[in-house]
Amino acid sequence: MAAGADPAWGRVFWCLGLLRLVSAAAAAWDLSSLSCGFRALCECDFRPDLRGLECDLAQHLAGQHLVRQLVMKGLKAFVENPAPAKPLVMSFHGWTGTGKSYVSSMLVQYLFQDGMASPHVHHFSPVIHFPHADQIERYQSDLKQWILGNLTACGRSLFLFDEVDKMHPGLLGVLRPFLGPSWVVYGTNYRKAIFIFLSNAGGEQINQVALDAWRARRDREELQLRDLEPAISKAITDNPHHGFWQSGIVEDQLLDLLVPFLPLQRHHVRHCVTNELAQLGLAQQQEEEVAQAVVDGTAFFPEEEQLFSSNGCKTVASRITLFL
Repeated sequence: MAAGADPAWGRVFWCLGLLRLVSAAAAAWDLSSLSCGFRALCECDFRPDLRGLECDLAQHLAGQHLVRQLVMKGLKAFVENPAPAKPLVMSFHGWTGTGKSYVSSMLVQYLFQDGMASPHVHHFSPVIHFPHADQIERYQSDLKQWILGNLTACGRSLFLFDEVDKMHPGLLGVLRPFLGPSWVVYGTNYRKAIFIFLSNAGGEQINQVALDAWRARRDREELQLRDLEPAISKAITDNPHHGFWQSGIVEDQLLDLLVPFLPLQRHHVRHCVTNELAQLGLAQQQEEEVAQAVVDGTAFFPEEEQLFSSNGCKTVASRITLFL
C-alpha cells in the first residue's frame, strides 16, 4: 500500500479478494457440502424429534416393549451427546413382519427433515446393490468409497443395511473402520453417523425364548435383553452365510445395540389392523368386523399352540382390501 493511503481501503481490497476466492470455491463445490466438510458443528438436515418418535412408537408399534426401550434410550444418549465417542451402530433382529423395517423408517422420519428423501440417508439392499457373489471385491471398493464420500459431505449421515443375513460374507468388513472411535477426517466428525442393520438372523431363537416364556406363564413384558442377546449373538457369529461373518463387527464389539423383535400374537396383529383401518376412516363397527376377519385369516405357529403370526404384520395392509 502506498505511503499515506487510508488503511480502511486496504481492508476493503483484502475483503474483495477474499470474496473472489470464496466465489471460486463455491463454483467448484456445492456450498452446503463445503460447509459440512469444514464445520464441526454442521448438522445438515438432521432435525431429531425424539419426543415425536417416542410417542409414535408407543402408539403404533405393536408388541415390542424391548424395541421401544432400547432404541429410545440409545438414541437419546447419542443425539444429546455433542461429541459421541463413536457412531451409533444398531442391529435389528427378528422374524419377518415383526417391525424391523417399520421402526427403521420411523427413525429416519423423525431424525431427518426430509425423511427417506434426505440426501444424507442411504439405504442398501443385497438384492439391488450387491446381487452377484463373483463381484464382491468391486462391491467392497464401491461401498467403502460411498461411505467415505458421504461422510465427508455430511458427518450426520444414516446408513441402513437391509437383509444383512442375505449379504455376501466379507462385504461388510469394509465398514469396520467407520464404526469405531478413530475416524475424524477433514474436519468432519464421522462419530456422529448412524448405522442400522436389519436381519432375520436370530429370529428362530427369539421365537423359542418367547414360546418358552409363554409356556412357563411368564409375562411377555418381563422379557429383557439379557434373556435374548446370547442366543442372537450365537446365531450371528456361528452362521458362515451371514453378512457379519468374519467382518470383525461383532468380534470387535462395534454393535452398540442388539435389538430383538419378538414374534407377534393375535392381539398384536389386531393392533396392526386397527392402525391401518384408522387411516381409512371406517366406522367402528366395520373396523371391528374387518379386524376380526384379517386375524381369522392369518396363519399362526407352532402347530399345537397357534400362538405367533407366521408373517407378523407384514401382509396386514394387503389383506385388509380383501375384506372391505
